[in-house]
Order: sequence, then structure tokens, then C-alpha cells
Amino acid sequence: MDVTTELVFSSKLFLALLLGAIVGYERERDGKDAGLRTYASICLGACIFMIIASHLTQDNSAIARVITGIVTGIGFIGAGIIFKDAENKPKGLTTASTIWCTASIGIAVGLNMFVIAIVATILLFFLLELAHYKWYKKWKNKIKEDADTK
Repeated sequence: MDVTTELVFSSKLFLALLLGAIVGYERERDGKDAGLRTYASICLGACIFMIIASHLTQDNSAIARVITGIVTGIGFIGAGIIFKDAENKPKGLTTASTIWCTASIGIAVGLNMFVIAIVATILLFFLLELAHYKWYKKWKNKIKEDADTK
């Protein structure tokens, strides 16, 4: 492997780290246990696996198996985050799902799908930001109240 290839791979790693950190920043700011470091490392790790897999082989089925392994592995991490509170309501669903989604961003970067990775990061950040808007909180409370009255 030449230095140019390694520099291209390294730039992918930096992009994956940055995109994961953007999502993690929002979670950290919200006071969640999984924050900037968790999200950045998940995105970075998924990217590393994809870089290695795509560099070692051109066999798309082999690369797809690596993707399957990442998705499954991240699913186990997510499952460990979800628990039930004192009221027997599930907690951690958003964290689990956004960790899973952040891994897919790392996969996209590793496979040279930079626009998709950046757009997915923006969309995921926007989705998480909804919780900070009064109109969203009001709408969510109304739905909850409607469900409680039924």
C-alpha cells in the first residue's frame, strides 16, 4: 500500500470521526450517557472495518458480510442500552437507534458515500434537535395526553 492510499484512508477516518462527533455532541449536550466519544468511536470503528474490507477484496458479498457483522454488533450495543424504568417504560430507545444509525454513517464513509454520510448526519442531528423545540414538546405532550384519555 502506498502513502497516497493511506492518506486517503486517513481522511476517511477523520471524516467519520467528525460526523460521529457531531451526533455525539448533541447527545452529550442533552446529558445522555452515550455522548461525543461514544458516537465518534462507533462511526470511526464502522468506517475502519469498511475500509479494511473494501481494501482487502472487491467481492461485494464479502463486503456485505462485514456490513452485516457491524449491524449485528451495534445491535448488541444498542440492546444493552435499552432498559425499563421504575414505571416499566422503555428508556434508551433513541440512544440505541442513533448509535445504530451512526454506525451506518461510518459504513457510508468507508465505502466512499460521502454525500450520503453527510446528509444522514445532518438529518440525524435535526431529528435529535427536535426535542429542544417547544412546538415539538407541546405536540408530544398532546399525543401523550390523548393516549392517556383513551
